[in-house]
Amino acid sequence: MDLLYLDYNCFQRGFDDPHQIKIQLEALACGEIFARTERKEVKLVWSFMHEDENILCPIMERKMEVFRLSSLCKARVGTEKEIHYLAKEFQQKAKLSSKDAIHMACACYAKARFFLTCDDELIKRAKRLNLEMKVINPIEYIREVKNNADKNYG
Repeated sequence: MDLLYLDYNCFQRGFDDPHQIKIQLEALACGEIFARTERKEVKLVWSFMHEDENILCPIMERKMEVFRLSSLCKARVGTEKEIHYLAKEFQQKAKLSSKDAIHMACACYAKARFFLTCDDELIKRAKRLNLEMKVINPIEYIREVKNNADKNYG
């Protein structure tokens, strides 16, 4: 079973501008990931950084939906010194923002197999880190899972 760490933007993607095709596809992919989580096909990680970002969300409807989705996340990550050190390293090596670096560090600490984000710049910068986990867009994750399933059954 894949252990997935979703960037906070994945939890909110369904609220973003539906007039952009990329956003529509990402919202569908994120929705599929949440459905797979409910069916216990994948496991999601929720971290203290998700919690902080959600507390700061000014839109109550979004905040409540993300709070509901957080209940699907069975792996939890709290504050740890190792996460702090990793985040600092990621900021220096890949020029990540502090929030992005903390999310990436939490994912590494949790030993997530995938870090999913709708942020193309973060995906590009994360390549500089040479991580064991894959940092990809939710659409790409769905494609990869489908291709692997097709190989196994075809």
